[in-house]
Amino acid sequence: MIVSEGRLGRVFVLRLGDGDRLPDAIEDFARTRGVEAALVAALGGLENGRLVTGPEDGRTMPPTAMLTAIDAVHEAAAVGTLFPGPDGTPRLHMHAALGRAGETKTGCVRPGLDVWKIFEVVVIEITGTDLARAKDPETGFELLGRKRG
Repeated sequence: MIVSEGRLGRVFVLRLGDGDRLPDAIEDFARTRGVEAALVAALGGLENGRLVTGPEDGRTMPPTAMLTAIDAVHEAAAVGTLFPGPDGTPRLHMHAALGRAGETKTGCVRPGLDVWKIFEVVVIEITGTDLARAKDPETGFELLGRKRG
């Protein structure tokens, strides 16, 4: 277990609009506002993209991602964390549950999804933490660890 204590910083409320792209829109916002670390919660409509819905085989490393296409508009609820990536820019790790017509798809939004009409986002900044994402050689994932340098 890796633990880092931080403090609450600024709180932002965003309304993303039709055609904005996840995770890009939130990462771009964080970069322009100087938000290095945050908890992110969101809800609204998403479409046109893909979710990572698991590894094909959880025992094979590095894992091969299972990608699920999202074509039609879905209602979405999402939560994620934002920390500096290997290049120092904000990287959002967000999972979302997307529902349509009684069916739900859940997964990681990293491959990208488009906002349909509205996506309300709350960004709660975390200051004073010493964590950043670094590429894990075994999995290929960008995992949280201590900042280097």
